[in-house]
Amino acid sequence: MVVVRILAFLAGAMLVFYVVQAAVRTVVVPRGEQVGLTRAVFLVNRRLYELWCRRKPSYEAREHLFAHYAPVSLVTLPVVWAVGIIAGFVPMFWAVGVEPWQEAVADSGSSFTTLGFARQQTLFSDLLSTAEALLGLGMVALLISFLPTIYGLFSRREAEVLKLDVRAGSPPSALVMLRRMHAIGGLEDLEDQWADWEQWFVELEESHTSHPALVFFRSQRVTSSWITAAGTVLDGAALHLTSIDVPTHPQAAITLRAGFQSLRTIAAFYGIPFDPDPASNDPIRIHRQEFDLLLDELASAGIPVVADREQAWRDFAGWRVNYDTVLVALCVLAEAPPTPWSSDRSDGFVRAHVRHRWIVPAPETGPSW
Repeated sequence: MVVVRILAFLAGAMLVFYVVQAAVRTVVVPRGEQVGLTRAVFLVNRRLYELWCRRKPSYEAREHLFAHYAPVSLVTLPVVWAVGIIAGFVPMFWAVGVEPWQEAVADSGSSFTTLGFARQQTLFSDLLSTAEALLGLGMVALLISFLPTIYGLFSRREAEVLKLDVRAGSPPSALVMLRRMHAIGGLEDLEDQWADWEQWFVELEESHTSHPALVFFRSQRVTSSWITAAGTVLDGAALHLTSIDVPTHPQAAITLRAGFQSLRTIAAFYGIPFDPDPASNDPIRIHRQEFDLLLDELASAGIPVVADREQAWRDFAGWRVNYDTVLVALCVLAEAPPTPWSSDRSDGFVRAHVRHRWIVPAPETGPSW
């Protein structure tokens, strides 16, 4: 019997340790880590929301429902942590003499919530109650610090996304962005904007790997998304560098590099496979015909387009190949709304729910402009 109590105590202690370290790694550790318990909560909730969304007749209704997925999952986490800690302390209380099991459950719940409605007059049970109460207070402190941090980062991210809606439409596109900038005479003076977006990409990489739940937070407008905004900026910078006959600034190239490195880091966190060193002539999910149609649209808006379109295409494809796969895969992961040259390329992507990895075949798509 003593051996059974010792084993029960150790099993409970291991469960408590697992839950606490999962909470600390999710909230406190600055480097993004794959936390099994956190991932399980989000995957289960995602499956439930996907099944629920299938019952909705319209895209707007599904989008409105799915907007609750990330916040609900985030609030579910502390509930799961609390249940795990309470469950872990039950066999520990039983092991030190709190019987029957119902009393052990009452003691554990009373201690974690610090309500004090149950108390056993033994030294070991009092020590366990004190330890569990401290853990309960610690979980509350983590939650108090966690949620404001998440929403602060979300707010900073969305400020730039909403600004892009003004410049590039909603859903955004590189074509609209370049046409609007040309209309106000700002096509040759984009240095400050590229610098702002470089900073946005740097913050995006840090925040969306340290707090991966942010990937699933929806934008304020149903036609906008952080990942389609990223794709629009990257395509706009690539077109500005390769296809428009105006003086360019190296800041555009710096922003491009910061952007695709940011998306690659986020993709790597989620186990999305990609080639870290692609060849410049590797296939991309943009067809040459689409590229030519876009240049025709730019030229019809009065934007000076380079004469050598063949070289422009090779240069553009050489930039796009660095982020083509991860951009489209992250659009699938984030359930991004339909957007030209990003989420509209997602046909044929398959998600493996169990391993949370993404298998990325190259789909065939037609012109979208």
